[in-house]
Amino acid sequence: MNPRRWFRHLLLVSLLLTGLGAGWAAGFRQDRFAIGLWVPPQTQDDLQFRYRELAEANFNLVIGNSPVPVAEQLRVCDRLGLKTLVHVPGPVADWPTNDSCWGYLLRDEPGVADFPGLAQSVAEIRRLRPGRLGYLNLFPNYANAQQLGVASYEEHVARFVAEVKPEVLSMDHYPLMKPGADRRDAYCENLETFRRHSVAAGVPFWNFFHAMPFADRMDPTEAQIRWQVFTAVAYGAKGVLHFCYWTPGKGNAGTGEFPKGGALLTAEGRRTRHYDEARRINAEVKHWGPTLMRLTGEGVLRVNTGKDPAAALTNAPVRNLQRVGQDPHAELLVGTLRHADGRRAVVLVNHDHGFTAWPTVTFAADPGEVREVDKLSGEEVPLGDDSPELPGIQLSFGAGDGRLFLLPAKR
Repeated sequence: MNPRRWFRHLLLVSLLLTGLGAGWAAGFRQDRFAIGLWVPPQTQDDLQFRYRELAEANFNLVIGNSPVPVAEQLRVCDRLGLKTLVHVPGPVADWPTNDSCWGYLLRDEPGVADFPGLAQSVAEIRRLRPGRLGYLNLFPNYANAQQLGVASYEEHVARFVAEVKPEVLSMDHYPLMKPGADRRDAYCENLETFRRHSVAAGVPFWNFFHAMPFADRMDPTEAQIRWQVFTAVAYGAKGVLHFCYWTPGKGNAGTGEFPKGGALLTAEGRRTRHYDEARRINAEVKHWGPTLMRLTGEGVLRVNTGKDPAAALTNAPVRNLQRVGQDPHAELLVGTLRHADGRRAVVLVNHDHGFTAWPTVTFAADPGEVREVDKLSGEEVPLGDDSPELPGIQLSFGAGDGRLFLLPAKR
């Protein structure tokens, strides 16, 4: 590459990763991959135990307040090394600055009419509480025009970025995953919208996904939770947020939006199966975290091994995906990302959350130069072959699961 072009490339990558290209450099800087939650422990009893329990499930970010005073919540999080986004009334100059306080929860799902006022709040936090985040969470792309305040979701997000100048883009999207009603395409489209706007603005993006049943959303399996998390990672997310940790609405059994309960903990504080599911998944993402923080998402392809995958993967870090033997054809998401050191990265996700996939994978590099980021350690390890007696490289994927690989920079 021409030295000048290489310098410009490095400068652009630096701007995208630091947020300087967006013009609001005095604000929040994310220093770790966010593994967060909505609805922290809703009890005043055994607060130290409850937040240690949360940390042991490999969460590092708590969004929202507990029934105890914010100051007490922050003290516990200080001791445990957790970060928080809290809602506090009164003037910004009086808001807490504990080590655990990443910032302040300002508004959930605003419409465009709210943007001017929110822009003022974000600017005031940047001025009076530099380095703290004024946190705002946007609607998903299935919100209607009345909720958004504009005709299209694209315009809604574009105006939010231009007018509010956030340090983090965040949204909630809970894809329908019912038999005969699969709306995961809209989830992917939402992630792609956020990927584009976050890269252009030089800020990270996070997203909420559902880990519990509510309204017409079924109780997700572990594979469906994995798919939501690793798909977000494939698009370049810098945070995945569980909805919900503690079941909302104690005393409202059989009524309201959450009649089944079923978050990671019940409204009474008992662990459900989702607690251990989250602990396992969060541990894997936590190990990947330092690498993920150095990646910039470039796009995601959805590839079926029975539909000319080589043609679909032209110029991708993966050149081919083929079925093995008599296996059914597999469908995978191929997330293309760029490492800050210039290397290529790819996140492969089994798009099927009901069955495993075991494709033969051809990378756009010599197999000896490909590294996998180990989910158990976060270390870069040599590319393995899950079926060494077969020709080529076979990789196994559990239902909805994902794997992360690093390739040399293009020569």
